[in-house]
Amino acid sequence: MMLPGTQTQSTTILQKVKLFLELIKFEHTIFALPFAYLGMVLAAGGLPTFHQFFWITVAMAAARTLAFAVNRLVDRRYDASNPRTARRPSVTGEISVPMMLGFALLSLLVLAVAAALLNALTLMLFPGAVIFLLGYSYTKRFTSLCHWVLGFTDGLAAMGGWIAVRGSAFTADDLPAWLLMFAVTFWIAGFDLIYACQDVEHDRREKLYSWPSRTSIASALRVAKANHVLTVLLLVALGLVVGLGWPYWIGLVIAAGLLVYENSIVKPDDLSRINLAFFNINSYIAVTLFVGTFLALFV
Repeated sequence: MMLPGTQTQSTTILQKVKLFLELIKFEHTIFALPFAYLGMVLAAGGLPTFHQFFWITVAMAAARTLAFAVNRLVDRRYDASNPRTARRPSVTGEISVPMMLGFALLSLLVLAVAAALLNALTLMLFPGAVIFLLGYSYTKRFTSLCHWVLGFTDGLAAMGGWIAVRGSAFTADDLPAWLLMFAVTFWIAGFDLIYACQDVEHDRREKLYSWPSRTSIASALRVAKANHVLTVLLLVALGLVVGLGWPYWIGLVIAAGLLVYENSIVKPDDLSRINLAFFNINSYIAVTLFVGTFLALFV
């Protein structure tokens, strides 16, 4: 027999958990997974073991949850002063500080377990990954390179997928992992530059160091284009080094076209389509690259 109030309390907890998952956009984890999966399938030359696949997936979800929980926690003051983010549950108090800390610590624990169960090198490099996962949120306070720090942090997911399978990262045979990691670095930095354009006035008022607030929106969009050119060049190098077949090149051509489209729909005097560029198109790019690479390994 359920005690009075127990059902209400359970419902409230479930509502809080749902609210937290919405706060960190947990559903977008599925679009972040291709970073790690790309490194994973390239390292395996096809399919990894189920053990590797499972714990890489767990590690990626935990890492993303950890990073977003800490980001929402440490950025509450800035989110409160930004009209775009002022209604976030982390600002309004619907999600408490102890709850965000609890999710962050739980995610950290799960990530540590996943690293330990994959191999010795993933566990050895785990502290370094955590430094970036926790630290990137602070870089906007003192450097305009914050966009590239975020990109590198996401790029570590690709490297992590490779290391989880190969157990190595610093030999000549690991060159594909480095090419992929830097491709992701410049890709993410590029669209983060685009996304930051909508907060220029806020960032200047708060003396934050986003590139567009320290230079101009036009400059940020030009630099974003340059980053995405580098992304494509690195992906070309990756395909040549690994010797990937035609499905990869078809996927890369589609991804390059999507990058061109992404950069074309956001203009200095028209930022209305940033969300389309940020959420939708980048999701398509991630999935397209993974599918093309995966199929190429079997052709």
